[in-house]
Amino acid sequence: MADGANAKEIYLVEPLRRGIIPLEQFKPSRSMRREINRNTYQIRTDTAFKTTMENCAKRETTWINPQIIDLYCTLFDMGHAHSVEIWDDKEMVGGLYGVFGESMFSFRKNTSKLALCHLVSLLKQNGYRLLDTQFITPHLASMGGIEIPRRRYLQLLKNALEN
Repeated sequence: MADGANAKEIYLVEPLRRGIIPLEQFKPSRSMRREINRNTYQIRTDTAFKTTMENCAKRETTWINPQIIDLYCTLFDMGHAHSVEIWDDKEMVGGLYGVFGESMFSFRKNTSKLALCHLVSLLKQNGYRLLDTQFITPHLASMGGIEIPRRRYLQLLKNALEN
């Protein structure tokens, strides 16, 4: 993380309580399911990774600086980071990126939630067992995110990597 878009230093954060979204318990709200079924937007993966990160960094407060963008783009080039993008024709209106669920943005109502729903669906389809969000925000909590102690998280991570 960095302390703002113009910060020169980055650092690793390992919270005492870790945010996760339990994949097996994830259920979008009724209104979100209606939004998904409307098919208003196009959902794409990995077509505009850097732009997704740059959009996430546009927030008023951000931990994403140019060095972090460069590092994650390297991870993306190696196949270790991904993006889910929500498009309205040629305009990206929401999305998320990460190795975990690092950051998301929304220029239109519910588009970051739509990206998260798509990510969870992809993870489930491909046999993943854990979605790490690092921290819990009210937004993530509304989508089923919970906090667990670091020790429990590390055990879940070990189990997910072994299977």
